[in-house]
This record gives sequence, structure tokens and C-alpha cells, in this order.
Amino acid sequence: MYLERLAARSAITGNVLCLGLDPDPASIPPACGSGPKGLELFSELVLEAALPVASAVKPNLAFFEAFGSAGMAVLERLRAKIPSDIPVIADVKRGDIGSTAARQAVALFDGLGGDAVTVNPYPGSDAIVPLLDRIDRFAYVLCRTSNPGAGELQDLIVAADPGSDAPAEPLHARVARSAAHWGPGGTVGLVVGATAPQELATIRDLAPGLAFLVPGVGTQGGAVAPVLDHGRALVGPASDRPGGGLLVNVSRGISGTAAIGSDGRSSELVDRMRQAAAVWAGRLPVLP
Repeated sequence: MYLERLAARSAITGNVLCLGLDPDPASIPPACGSGPKGLELFSELVLEAALPVASAVKPNLAFFEAFGSAGMAVLERLRAKIPSDIPVIADVKRGDIGSTAARQAVALFDGLGGDAVTVNPYPGSDAIVPLLDRIDRFAYVLCRTSNPGAGELQDLIVAADPGSDAPAEPLHARVARSAAHWGPGGTVGLVVGATAPQELATIRDLAPGLAFLVPGVGTQGGAVAPVLDHGRALVGPASDRPGGGLLVNVSRGISGTAAIGSDGRSSELVDRMRQAAAVWAGRLPVLP
């Protein structure tokens, strides 16, 4: 079970740090080169620096897909380098009709070897059932994201639903309320951004048992304290395990330090990222 594996890793590291792997070509130090080779070398350095203190790794597939088959081959090789006790979350934000979702499950879980995925709930629960029904894997449903424009749709008020006793409420609240009942149990969590701390607290109240994946504490400027206050699951299979099902993603806050004052040597790049990863690990402890 994914939540068991995540808790075991958090117990080892003592933190809830998720290493985001988003190797934007514009931010890759020139010393690493360009194209797929530069992508692979820089990503390897990020993993070397941060894996020892990371409780999970979240590669964003778009940065690899952009290079076509060569980029996906890079991702597959990187996946093979990540130890089996470190959960890997494929950040893909998938969501489609059931037959398509079934093939996405095969591609991401079996082909790539992802332990979890991010999914878009907009098509409805039936569209992501194949991703939720894998009891050995996990799906994080987009709920209240961390980007500046998140509220354009996610904060829209939806009508009350007498059938479920749901009141009129923001769309993100309805997603949280609904997702708590999706899947066979223990296979679904929520993506909730640190840049919306009030919404995060409200969502925790609505979905007390769901694991949270929280982006936005690094470069986007979200505060850590509210995440630690409200990020842990309060009931259910994640609540009594180390970390409480919480993961806090940091991407550029680690990889973006590579080129700062660097002389271009790989060892210098790794040292800077290792120091940043250690700082973030210390800021994101597993709380009692």
C-alpha cells in the first residue's frame, strides 16, 4: 500500500519533503550542457544531492515529454536510479474517459513505474476510477492548486446538492468533499497549495482522512507553518503513521540553487543543492 511505503520512508528521513524534479532547460546550468543530455546530467545531480533526505520524488513529465522519445528515455533511466523505498509520484495531472484512463494507469504505473500520480477531477469520478482502483498505487486529485489563477474556477460557488447534503460552496470544497468517498479507500489524496492557507485549513476539515500533497512553499512563497498545522490527516489509514500522509513539494527551492555563485563543477552544483535540500528537510519535520 502506497501510504504504508510513504510512512516508512518518512520515518527514515524524519521529514515530509517531496523532491520536485522539474528540470526547466532555462534553469539548467550551462556546464551541464543542453538538450536531452543536459536534462539527464542535471537531473542526476539533483537526485544525487537530494535523494538522501527526500521522502518522495515527483518528476513533472512535461519537462521530459518536451524532448520526445529521447526525453522519456531519460526519465525512464532516472526512474531506475531511484531506490525502491522512495515513492515516485508522476506529476501528469491526467483525467479522461474511463478507457483512456485505464491505459494511462498502465503507462504510468506499469510502464514508468510510478507509485502515485496527480489527476484532474474535472471529468468526474468515473473518469479516474482506473487510477483509483489500483490498491497498490495512489492518485492525488487536484483540489486547490498553488498557481495565481487557481481561484478563477476553483473558487467558483457551486449549488447545494441535496442528495449529498453538500451546501453551496466553492468548487474546490466540493472536490474535497467528494474525493473523500472515491476509490476503494486508501488510494486517493488531494493536491492543496500552500499559497492558499485558509482554503487548506477548510479542505482539511472537509476531508480529514485524505493525504495531502502540498506544492507552493518554495519559490511561490507559501508559508510552511499552516501546512504543518493542517497538512496531516486526522483520521483514517494515514493519520496514525509517520508523516500523517503529508508531502510538501519543493522543486526550484532546491534545484534552483545549483547555479548561484557556482564555478560550474558538478561537485559545486551538488553541494549547493545538497545544502538546500538539508535546509528544507529541517523545515519540514515529521511532527508527533
